[in-house]
Amino acid sequence: MVILPTIDIKDGQCVRLFKGDYSTVQKVADSYMDTAKAFETAGAEWIHMVDLDGAKDATQQNKEIFFEVAKNTKLKVEVGGGVRSLDTVEMYLKNGISRVIIGSAAVKNPELVKTAVKEFKDKIAVGIDAKDGYVATEGWLETSDVYFTILAREMCRMGVEYIIFTDISKDGTLSGVNAEQLEQINTSCSANIIASGGVRSIEDIKICKRLGLYGAVCGKSIYSGSLDLAEAIKAGTE
Repeated sequence: MVILPTIDIKDGQCVRLFKGDYSTVQKVADSYMDTAKAFETAGAEWIHMVDLDGAKDATQQNKEIFFEVAKNTKLKVEVGGGVRSLDTVEMYLKNGISRVIIGSAAVKNPELVKTAVKEFKDKIAVGIDAKDGYVATEGWLETSDVYFTILAREMCRMGVEYIIFTDISKDGTLSGVNAEQLEQINTSCSANIIASGGVRSIEDIKICKRLGLYGAVCGKSIYSGSLDLAEAIKAGTE
C-alpha cells in the first residue's frame, strides 16, 4: 500500500484545515520544500498536494510551488484543487506533475473526466469528498445529491483508475479513518482507492491495508507527530 504524505497550500503556505473549514486554517510548516524533502528522506515515493485557493475559485495561483517540488525532489507529485478544465490538466502534466486530481468537475462536468481519462489514462485521479455520504464540491462549500458510491461506479465506467476518497467529517480531526465507507467504496468499483481524512496512527494504516486499499493520504497525523511517516511506509509494504 502506498503512503502519500500531504502538503495543503493556501496563500503559498503549508496549512491544514479542520473538517475542510477554511476559517480553521492553521500553518503547519515554515517551508513546503523542506517539508517535501523530509518526506522524501523518510522514504516516501509520492506526495499528495492540494491547492486550497484553487479548490474555492478554480485558479492555479500556487502552481509554481507544485512544479518546484516535482522538479527539486524525486517525489511523484499528485495535485488537486481547482482542476476544472483539460487545459489545467495538460498544464500540470507538462510541468512534471505525475497525477492530476479532478474533484468538483466529476459531479458538475463528467465529460471532462471522460475526455481526460481517454487522453491521459492513469495520470488522472478523481477526488470524491463526502459529507454524510453525499459528494461535496467547490472546496467542500457545496453538497450535492450524489451518493459517493454511485459516483465511484460512474467514474469507474469511464475508466478512472484512481479514486481518492475523503470523509469530510474526519478530515483534519485525527479521529481515525471511516473504515465502513472505505470498504463500501472499495467494493463498489474496480478503481484503486486512496483513503484520505482521519488518519491518526499506525493502526489506521493497518486498517486501510486490511481493507485492500491502494493507498492512504496522511497529513495532520504526520505534522502532529501521532504518526511516524517512515513507520507508516514500512507498515504499508509489509
